[in-house]
Amino acid sequence: MHFHITYHPNTMITPSNLTSSSSSDEVVAGYFTFRRLFFLQDFQILELLLALFVFVAIHSLRQKKLQGLPVWPVLGMLPSLAVGLRTNMYDWLTDILRHQNGTFRFKGPLFSSLNCVVTSDPRNLEHLLKSKFPNFPKGPYFRDTVRDLLGDGIFSADDDTWQRQRKTASIEFHSAKFRQLTIESLLELVHSRLLPVLENSVKQSIPIDLQDILLRLTFDNVCMIAFGADPGCLNPGSPEIPFARAFEDATEATVFRFVMPTCVWKAMRHFNVGTEKKLKMSIKGVDEFADDVIRTRKKELSLQCHDIKKQRSDLLTVFMGLKDEDGQPFSDKFLRDICVNFILAGRDTSSVALSWFFWLLDQNPAVEERILAEICGMVGEREEVKRGESKSPLIFRAEEIKRMDYLHAALSEALRLYPSVPVDHKEVVEDDVFPDGTVLKQGTKVIYAIYAMGRMEGVWGMDCREFKPERWLRDGRYMSESAYKFTAFNGGPRLCLGKDFAYYQMKFVAASIIYRYRVKVVENHPVLPKLALTMYMKHGLKVNLHRRDESELQNYFKIK
Repeated sequence: MHFHITYHPNTMITPSNLTSSSSSDEVVAGYFTFRRLFFLQDFQILELLLALFVFVAIHSLRQKKLQGLPVWPVLGMLPSLAVGLRTNMYDWLTDILRHQNGTFRFKGPLFSSLNCVVTSDPRNLEHLLKSKFPNFPKGPYFRDTVRDLLGDGIFSADDDTWQRQRKTASIEFHSAKFRQLTIESLLELVHSRLLPVLENSVKQSIPIDLQDILLRLTFDNVCMIAFGADPGCLNPGSPEIPFARAFEDATEATVFRFVMPTCVWKAMRHFNVGTEKKLKMSIKGVDEFADDVIRTRKKELSLQCHDIKKQRSDLLTVFMGLKDEDGQPFSDKFLRDICVNFILAGRDTSSVALSWFFWLLDQNPAVEERILAEICGMVGEREEVKRGESKSPLIFRAEEIKRMDYLHAALSEALRLYPSVPVDHKEVVEDDVFPDGTVLKQGTKVIYAIYAMGRMEGVWGMDCREFKPERWLRDGRYMSESAYKFTAFNGGPRLCLGKDFAYYQMKFVAASIIYRYRVKVVENHPVLPKLALTMYMKHGLKVNLHRRDESELQNYFKIK
């Protein structure tokens, strides 16, 4: 910097002038020295902050190799979870587990409820579902999270409440009367509603959302079984049913509670905003339907109590005839919880599995051909077919459905790759250690990843991502796998009560469709799983149906 001094001849230079000039120079010099020091100080602070950030980033990223995901100060693994939620959450989780030998600890933000152990190791699953079953209940965290929707029903209950419901439901599920009800109601729905809806789409040459159609079918079916009421979801025109819409919205909103800190969703519930507002409105719709059915049923039972032949055999009626531990009839709230839980279990398991099954068939036409050959082989064994007197419409018999081993294998393979319940939850009562060495402290939440297990090479082999029904066959006959390796229907004391009916329902529906139609997924239709309690397809399953002609079927008949 240059200072320009102008000399004026008339100005007298005095000692005071010199002193003043000297002082201003010192001030200027001091000012610039201060600025320089301040700038250097700023620069050093930035350097320190940058160095600290780099150190934290490197340290956090190094944790990925050890713990599966980067661990950030305060936030834990939450940033990675946010990324996973924006993609295919289940594939994201599978990739982590594959690199961590099947088990890892998820560390949530400080003071949050998101800390848990995630596992897909069959040894660990057998430990928590069977060997140490009493030590791994659903737990208070799970119950608190789903209580608004599921109440104290079998899906979320523990201890005596769960055992009482399980025992009663088990007796009913295995009764001849109940089995007959399920078979007859399914046959009626498939032939009087499902097939006409499919035929209408063929005649009009329009694509349909097969997932939506199947959800409507199983919803009507399970409501008949649980409530003894027919909501009519699959009636012509596919009407919008408020209860069905409310139920689906409620399950979707409930799952978001599991991926956010408890204090956050409870605050949202308190202020009635966001997904909690949607959940509250949806549950109101579910409750209104349930309350109406319960009131109607009580009136019916009071009018026909002396007419045993007219007595119903649905679950609601059965539980209405029972007493609680105090010898009193169950409350309407308890009856509502029971039925809502069975609808959740029965509606989605079959319909979601069938949707993925038909998508997989479209990708694997050779499997479809083999299924069709098996179905036609069964039909060809009928005496009337051998005599050329086949009846129309063709209705599959229960014994034929049970003998369709390859179809059973193909459905199991679809469930292995796309389980209807992709993850489930337990909580540790007392300190324990998993067979793989993972230490579990009291209160630890355990997530077992059923979707990921189906994609573990160490469990299913190098071809685990391939759709191969043959892996389930021995000498042409279906052979089941361990419930702790194939956990689509849970395992141990909580093994799904409706497993046999679910398989029968899926096989009957699949055989009835495949025998009549070729199902082709609309070109470029996006297929992704939706984040929900059950593995819906996010965009549904848009398909075109093509009717099979008689000559095509004749090629498969095995006339003996």
